[in-house]
Amino acid sequence: MIILSYQPPYDWTWMFAFLGDRAVEGVETVTPERYRRTLAMEGHHGWLTLTPRAENHHLEVEISEGLQPVVDKVVERVRRLLDLDMNPAIVHQTLGELASNRPGLRLPGCMDVFEQGVRAILGQLVSVKQAARLTGKVVAAYGAPLDAQGEWRLFPTAAQLALADPLVLKTLGMPLKRAEALIHLARECEAGRFPLTRPTDVEHGMKALMQMPGIGRWTANYFALRGWQAPDVFLADDYAIKQRFAGMTPAQIRRYALRWQPWRSYALLHIWFSYGWRPDDQLMAK
Repeated sequence: MIILSYQPPYDWTWMFAFLGDRAVEGVETVTPERYRRTLAMEGHHGWLTLTPRAENHHLEVEISEGLQPVVDKVVERVRRLLDLDMNPAIVHQTLGELASNRPGLRLPGCMDVFEQGVRAILGQLVSVKQAARLTGKVVAAYGAPLDAQGEWRLFPTAAQLALADPLVLKTLGMPLKRAEALIHLARECEAGRFPLTRPTDVEHGMKALMQMPGIGRWTANYFALRGWQAPDVFLADDYAIKQRFAGMTPAQIRRYALRWQPWRSYALLHIWFSYGWRPDDQLMAK
């Protein structure tokens, strides 16, 4: 077992609820006490289990034997998934009152950047629950089984999805254009052209993503938020955000959000999950 520390406060209830709502059948299980999933990395595969011990401000990480050859890289991804290296005090200095109701909120990352790209595309124009269900169907169709019963599966690799038939993907419950976008994403990853690490210029990186078929502004922003775990992204075109900023155009919302630089991703999460929040009328005019 590996013990990872973090700087409190940490809202584990919120984080596990966020991950649980998006859990993909066959790949992940999430309870209020722990998170478990399958993972493949560099030819190795297995399971990992994450159990927070909030009273001691640490996280217990159990990694199966199959992943032991890449254990250091697995731990690095765990830290990214759960944003363990963030110091909340630094973010709160900028966000101020906005962060007061959820001081332990962190930015959920991902365990695999290609996987997060697939999830972002499948999450377009559907609910969180529908996106998780559809992703589970893709896993069942293309993911390699990890146990004899086939109950646990690995998330499909770029190589596997690059060879998929878009018409078969369509039968799983997605528009043909979305199926074609998934295959294009997989082929770009296979060719080494998809940015799996956060670019120095995130804004330029998101514009480059929007040149790919099936990736619009919202998908590019959401992928940057979680796939790259970019700390300063704000989805001004998001439906829920436009509701919070009623009467303001996306351009006005972007100007308002500048006050939260360089932590606009955290501001976005706080606004998303603070259902009664509204912008300050006096600041809206500035």
